[in-house]
Amino acid sequence: MNNYKEFLRKLKIKIFADGANIDEMLKLYKEGYIKGFTTNPSLMKKDGVSDYVKFAKELLEVIKDLPISFEVFSDDFYTMEKEARLIHSWGSNVYVKIPITNTNGEFSYDLIKKLSADGISLNITAILTIGQVKKILSALEPSSRTIISIFAGRIADTGRDPVPYMIEAKKIIKENSNAELLWASSRELLNLIQAENCGCDIITITNDILKKLHLLNKDLNELSLDTVKMFYNDAKSLGYNII
Repeated sequence: MNNYKEFLRKLKIKIFADGANIDEMLKLYKEGYIKGFTTNPSLMKKDGVSDYVKFAKELLEVIKDLPISFEVFSDDFYTMEKEARLIHSWGSNVYVKIPITNTNGEFSYDLIKKLSADGISLNITAILTIGQVKKILSALEPSSRTIISIFAGRIADTGRDPVPYMIEAKKIIKENSNAELLWASSRELLNLIQAENCGCDIITITNDILKKLHLLNKDLNELSLDTVKMFYNDAKSLGYNII
């Protein structure tokens, strides 16, 4: 039998569940192998979250011992700062997600620097370049906890291999002992192994991909037979008849 949970225990990387379905998040929390949670406005829209503050506080009533990232919504840095400080007040395990730029492409350097100096735990999101990573590190207070989320999946969407980007980023981030590298926007289960091999500290995985964890290290002959059975049963259920 494929013991994927034993395999997961041997991994150095931390798996964060990426989503906004509170029932699924609490179920994953109880299973024990998830080490944190991330959310974003797009996931909240997908899962029909209408009251952001209510959603966050209901989650934090149960999950008090794992990091949870909640994102600001505004586009101007003045309002972003007000939102960030409010989100920070929700709990000691809260990380505030700050986008690398606003929608005008203006870098969030001053805001990151100010919040980091005040000891607010940050998750800098939507990063895609090494240049952005270097700028972030120059803005951080070394004693402040920071997650640097590189959207490896979106890099891959452009036809580029994200692995060299993540390896280079890890070399740079090592200079800051309180900064962690996160492989974001995972597309498939293989990304978990890639992120582990790159030395990433964290990977975010959506529930759809988490449901495939039982396939980790599954015998390929067994998987081949399962695939043939699936094709056969689907054809049979449709009543297909050639001769």
